[in-house]
Amino acid sequence: MDRFDAIRLFTRIVERRSFTQAAQDLGLPRSTVTEAIRQLEARLGVRLLQRTTRVVSPTLDGEAYYHRCLAILADIEDAEAAFGDAQPRGLLRIDVHGTLARHFLLPGLADFLGRYPGLQLHIGEGDRLVDLVREGIDCVIRAGDLQDSSMVARRVAMLAEATCASPAYLARHGVPATPDDLEGHRMVGFVSSATGSVMPLEFQVDGAIRHVSLPTALTVTGSEALFGGALAGLGLIQVPRYHLLPYFADGRLIEVLPAHPPTPTPVSLLYPQNRQLSPRVRVFIDWVARSFAAWADAGIISRSPGPA
Repeated sequence: MDRFDAIRLFTRIVERRSFTQAAQDLGLPRSTVTEAIRQLEARLGVRLLQRTTRVVSPTLDGEAYYHRCLAILADIEDAEAAFGDAQPRGLLRIDVHGTLARHFLLPGLADFLGRYPGLQLHIGEGDRLVDLVREGIDCVIRAGDLQDSSMVARRVAMLAEATCASPAYLARHGVPATPDDLEGHRMVGFVSSATGSVMPLEFQVDGAIRHVSLPTALTVTGSEALFGGALAGLGLIQVPRYHLLPYFADGRLIEVLPAHPPTPTPVSLLYPQNRQLSPRVRVFIDWVARSFAAWADAGIISRSPGPA
């Protein structure tokens, strides 16, 4: 294994905290990985990694070497991309909520991959907080307010939200005219992955935000179950408007309190701030931003007013 491949392997081990997972990522035998690191440490004359039964972590020398290696790898990729018709290539790992991927990314993905045939894309679906470096993920797309300041965030859109319920539910409980009319109503409770608590309903009233918690017969952690609960007549829900359009069109769900909508939900693309962006990540980020801008131009969502 040459020095460049050894450097690439070493950085992946540090990021994945595992010889086995790094070997799987790079398509190498576990024995090859072990021998390559042994030779690298012998050549440098220092111990780079500490190994335990559970995890692999860098030593102080290994941490310093890791950051130098990141800069070297990024410089090499930039240098190669600057000449001729060099194209970004390699595996790009992203994580995004499934509904965002299905509505806003997948429709244009064939064109993106056709433009960059050397890229492979792996999409993980979720809305939990992830350690991008530790889990080998290049970037994530998240909806909602951001709490993690360790990542660079680029806001790409704002999602208008709406409150709705099934016709059967409204026939039983009535149609509220204002948020003050919600006494006696119920909601399908959505449990936040960040707090573990049921999120209250949110309404804009006279320029202020009002939070309302209603009784719940059902709490859920996913959007499919949330919609299922609303369709079954179990309570009010609040979700992005783009997701509700087909339900409004066929009458399965009815919007309520349209004069008091929840605040829009920001959509942001996040990546580690301590890593120089590789060409493959850079072209993906630019494509995502253009894709959401096109949806905003079509009136499906709102354009982001500024940075995250």
